[in-house]
Amino acid sequence: MSDFDTLATRYIAVWNETDATVRRAAIEELWAPDGRYVDPAVAAHGHDDIDATIGAVQAQFPGMRFRLRGPVDGHHEQARFGWQLGPTGAEDLVEGFDVVERDADGRLVHVLGFLDKVPS
Repeated sequence: MSDFDTLATRYIAVWNETDATVRRAAIEELWAPDGRYVDPAVAAHGHDDIDATIGAVQAQFPGMRFRLRGPVDGHHEQARFGWQLGPTGAEDLVEGFDVVERDADGRLVHVLGFLDKVPS
């Protein structure tokens, strides 16, 4: 598994973590303090905003899980990967891909999220 595969796996695990204390610790470990997450619905900056964003997505889609979709493609300090969100064993409701950039310490500094499939 490449460094980027590991990074993407850890990133998805944060989005799936429902224990607020565990999730916050994982965010602080994975993200640089001034990290940013931007998608069509939100622009989050820093650990507090990122944590609140993930909590809001979990509240909007209770019981659903994120999964990686396809291979992780990376070079230099950036990578891209697809993901899907849905109930276990059923059709996914949301699909998209993220482009991530990490710093010299391997922590996320910028994530750009794109949505390919959303519920109507």
